[in-house]
Amino acid sequence: MAKQKKAPRPKAITPKGFRDYFGVEVTERTEMLHQIAGVYHRYGFEALESSAVETVEALGKFLPDVDRPNEGVFAWQEFDEKDNGDWMALRYDLTAPLARVYAQHRNDLPNPYRRYAMGPVWRNEKPGPGRYRQFYQCDADTVGTASMAADAEICAMLSDTLETVGIPRGDYLVRVNNRKVMNGVLEVMGLGEDQAAKDNVLRTIDKFDKVGESGVRELLGKGRLDASGAYIDGVGLSEDQIEPVIAFLTSKADDVAKTFENLRGAVGASSVGAEGIGELEQIGDLLAAGGYGSDRIEIDPSIVRGLGYYTGPVFEAELTFEIFDEKGRKRQFGSVSGGGRYDDLVKRFTVQAVPATGLSIGVDRLLAALREKGRMGGASVGPVVVTVMDRDRMADYQAMVAELRNAGIRAEVYLGNPKNFGNQLKYADKRNSPVAVIEGGDEKDRGVVQIKDLILGAKIAETATHEEWKERPSQFEVPRGELVEKVREILASQSEE
Repeated sequence: MAKQKKAPRPKAITPKGFRDYFGVEVTERTEMLHQIAGVYHRYGFEALESSAVETVEALGKFLPDVDRPNEGVFAWQEFDEKDNGDWMALRYDLTAPLARVYAQHRNDLPNPYRRYAMGPVWRNEKPGPGRYRQFYQCDADTVGTASMAADAEICAMLSDTLETVGIPRGDYLVRVNNRKVMNGVLEVMGLGEDQAAKDNVLRTIDKFDKVGESGVRELLGKGRLDASGAYIDGVGLSEDQIEPVIAFLTSKADDVAKTFENLRGAVGASSVGAEGIGELEQIGDLLAAGGYGSDRIEIDPSIVRGLGYYTGPVFEAELTFEIFDEKGRKRQFGSVSGGGRYDDLVKRFTVQAVPATGLSIGVDRLLAALREKGRMGGASVGPVVVTVMDRDRMADYQAMVAELRNAGIRAEVYLGNPKNFGNQLKYADKRNSPVAVIEGGDEKDRGVVQIKDLILGAKIAETATHEEWKERPSQFEVPRGELVEKVREILASQSEE
């Protein structure tokens, strides 16, 4: 009889494009999301937690930058003997599920419906440096109103959110534009019903921040040489057709009134363009009334995000402080949030048009920004560790840790092999514990405990002489009844340093 082949052991590796998050990373993210939720709640938004799985049909073709409805998602077909099972997929954002939820429950929801949602989303895309297939999003949306007050409110809330989590005024800017203004530019270009040409123009406009005015002009015309020396074919437009695009992209002026004047020149007689400018003026007036000046939120026609998705105002939060890239070059941190008005998304379910507007914050990007600003990323403080000198007295040690926890102090009993006491202190160091509690048989008989200040002990070990070490002891003997009081005193002194 042939020997049965042994099944290979699974490899302990993270799937490609995914990552694991540990301790302080999870804690920092939770803390930041709690702060953001506080701002959203203050603005009257309600929390929504929808399913991580949707039908592919419900998700629809709204995944940015892809051509097929289910491209870019993790999808599977449910088992059915007749092969008619539903196709399911992990959500790729938090907006498509909102459209389904609103359409399904609209008779029970207030109108307008204001909700926020936070959680992981999944993209079946090629991973790369800093680009993962699972990441967190943090959204807020208002569904059911066409009022520009909803868009202005979203922008104001985004500004308040950034300041609340620790991005000071002057280190960020929320920029606002309107897709209708761009549509007006396309109209005066005389492209008619040539959708392919319009798409080419939009893709070229999206490169404005990378190639600048001259680069866009070349790409809309005959083409240009890129940095590698390769020639990129242009769209092939005439100078007369190119001019409205350039006028649009360069219309921002130092004075907002002059910006609007320039935009009117770019859209000419286009009614949809004029409508878009009117909406931007409404948003500007509402924000000014709320005390949000151009140092926080500004009209900027160069913002051209999500052109195939948004139907009206669009906005983007950009962090303006400088960082160093991997090559040591200075650059601005860049965008951490974006959003806009998407009046056609819910319509897929309801037939009737349902206006909606919202924003999405890139959680990992914002966390990285806070670390750059020194607001997060410090060493996380571990629990007080109660060491075990006698395994037969585990109940005594559990009583100690219960007292500490009941006093609001994070604490744990060492649960490894207590035979080697040095290993217990190594464990406490690895946990970044601030304090270790020690009670051997002698201490038990005398009714005392030893309390070791691990933070002070480490500092003394690094710099102090033997005489200084004797003058500043890091280990104290106190009566057993004063355990909590002494631990609290040491923790307070550590937090002051």
